[in-house]
Amino acid sequence: MSLLSGYLNQFRQPSGWFGRFNLWTMNRRHSPLTDWGLSHVTVGRDATILDVGCGGGRTVEKLAAVATQGKVYGVDVSEASVAMSRSRNRKAIALGRVDIRQSGVSHLPFADRMFDLVTAVETHFYWPDLPNDMREVLRVLKPGGTFVIIAEAYKGGKHARAMDAFAAAMKPLGYSHLSVAEHRELFEKAGYAPVEVFENYDRGWICGVGKRPA
Repeated sequence: MSLLSGYLNQFRQPSGWFGRFNLWTMNRRHSPLTDWGLSHVTVGRDATILDVGCGGGRTVEKLAAVATQGKVYGVDVSEASVAMSRSRNRKAIALGRVDIRQSGVSHLPFADRMFDLVTAVETHFYWPDLPNDMREVLRVLKPGGTFVIIAEAYKGGKHARAMDAFAAAMKPLGYSHLSVAEHRELFEKAGYAPVEVFENYDRGWICGVGKRPA
């Protein structure tokens, strides 16, 4: 892997000291984006929730603070991400309210129809087989359950020029660069209904919400 590819791969799969630093900065930088995205869904106090690509664990922490009578799971393919997520949520883990596991999205280590809510913040564009991975998330959702994708990287937004350049650099690593309409189509083709896609153009943010039909 070239030096450039190795650097770019840190965004997809953090590792080593730079990966830990990257996770720390993402925890801080993505917090307002996450809050905006989660404002489009209902987080029940007794919900069973999964955060896919949990990174540094801040989204898991936010969800656990709301689902006080439920349980929040996080998965990430990166060992460094799992370690940081576990460290950040160690008290909730000790109480049995949070569980962090190392896993990719393509084969989630959970039973069918387990979750009320699944979240994915700044991660879906790195998934190895996005259409099939969307269906894998659908598998673990309860009927009527919700899947929300939250991101600041998409095609055609306010920061399109910068995002297009980043997407071109990331393309050899399997990066998926989708427009607002393509996000909607992604959910619909995977079997979610209804589907809503929200865009905050001024901030360059996108949020897709789909439900597993009851």
